[in-house]
Amino acid sequence: MESDEQTVSEYEQVKTINLKNPVIAGILTWLVPGLGHYYQGRITKAILFFFCIVPTFWIGCVLGSSPEIGFARNVYCSWRFQDKRLFFIPQACLGMAAIPAGLQAIQVDPGYPPLFGSFMAPPKITEDDQTGVEPTLEEIVRERHFLFELGTYITVIAGLMNLLVIFDAVDGPLVYRQEKKEDNKVS
Repeated sequence: MESDEQTVSEYEQVKTINLKNPVIAGILTWLVPGLGHYYQGRITKAILFFFCIVPTFWIGCVLGSSPEIGFARNVYCSWRFQDKRLFFIPQACLGMAAIPAGLQAIQVDPGYPPLFGSFMAPPKITEDDQTGVEPTLEEIVRERHFLFELGTYITVIAGLMNLLVIFDAVDGPLVYRQEKKEDNKVS
């Protein structure tokens, strides 16, 4: 039988990764998918996450766009009584990509003109609405048909994917350690 000092446990064989500051890594990943992994030196994951999540989000934005209604009209923040935009919560997990929608809502809700034109601006609920940007939500849905909803779902999926990536940046990769089974032999 080998002594405990001579054997190296499987736990010690696992390569450790320096996660640096996990809070900074999480914030960087929230801002730009994969940036926290780049900060941690996990370059392959950074590239993979960036090129999977960002194009997915922008494809969803394109589906919710047209020259008549503006770009990315399916990504907007609204807490108005008639239009509580819960889809924005997972979309906001994309940080930099969703910040313009939050800024637009802050600007438009009190009745001021939007900062970035119709880009990610909350639409009017009705023709009389003073807190939204033309056209109305009904007109946008009529114009884009199912593409508006499909684009919304795709941007939500991108946000949820980035939420998982944020968890990976903060907590590190999942490491499976198989426990050594002891023989229960009776002598």
